[in-house]
Amino acid sequence: MQNKNILLTGTAGFIGSNFVPYFLEKYQNYNLINLDLLTYAGNLENLAECEGNPRYKFIKGDICNRELIEFIFAEYDISGVIHFAAESHVDNSIKNPGVFVQTNVNGTFTLIDVAYKYWMNKPFEYKTKYQNCRFHHISTDEVYGTLGETGLFTESTPYAPNSPYSASKASSDMIIRAYNETYGLNTVITNCSNNYGPKQHDEKLIPTIIRKALSNQNIPIYGDGKNIRDWLYVLDHCKGIDIVYHTGKKGETYNIGGRNERTNLQIVDRICTILDKEVPIPNFSYKSLITFVEDRAGHDRRYAIDATKLENELGWKADENFDSGIIKTIEWYLNKYGVL
Repeated sequence: MQNKNILLTGTAGFIGSNFVPYFLEKYQNYNLINLDLLTYAGNLENLAECEGNPRYKFIKGDICNRELIEFIFAEYDISGVIHFAAESHVDNSIKNPGVFVQTNVNGTFTLIDVAYKYWMNKPFEYKTKYQNCRFHHISTDEVYGTLGETGLFTESTPYAPNSPYSASKASSDMIIRAYNETYGLNTVITNCSNNYGPKQHDEKLIPTIIRKALSNQNIPIYGDGKNIRDWLYVLDHCKGIDIVYHTGKKGETYNIGGRNERTNLQIVDRICTILDKEVPIPNFSYKSLITFVEDRAGHDRRYAIDATKLENELGWKADENFDSGIIKTIEWYLNKYGVL
């Protein structure tokens, strides 16, 4: 039986670079083609472990480049897409929103339109060879806006994005939905909560806390530090993507969340407590480095995801809770920075 060629986009970034080795090892009958522009968040060192694998191919390029996408589909006879690629740093989206619209909206449109034309003869009629081809779009819980003190985001929560980043992701979700409704393309969407774990970009919250603490610099926390996020260990997210790609119902959206709500203050306190134990300095606590800085514009107060649909319908469950996942994460960064 011939191997299937799956196009992955943006997998030199944080989540994708955890997904590729997991997926390569689990599915020996898949060839993975990774298309990544290697912007600030993409780093091929994240995928060094896959480079020698004959079933893995890296192509540097832009998802907005239609000629390139068409070439990849034809050259590799692509029979599935898992679309990670996105500009995702909220602070950057506030400073430079145009790049986010270009990549997240136009790029997603280009990918799915090429997939539609390659796999289908016309609306609701797949070419014989491509009957089971699927387009899986990776999105975010930020499309739902912000929550009050109670309640959870479900798949039926109305969209209410508050930053240019989340607005661009909401737009891309709508494009995916339209291709399912209008053309009958086999699509699924997953919206995830905040990920953490190995290989995350240094600018993000948890790597920043660890990096600043280890270099004895002030640890910056926005506003009052009471913004709440639902934290999902990255490998649990990868397993959720795997399950939805293979067994999710066509046209459906699935929320992937960790059921681990924490304020930013709780996060920094926990990390500093672990560092005080793992990398102790006499008569000193890393907590003394915590510094409050001016809040981010449009900073959503609380996100939390209800993953019941994914758990009940497809049998997913998170293997890590925050306490177990954060220890694995800190150990990885201590190794990265040469502390252990």
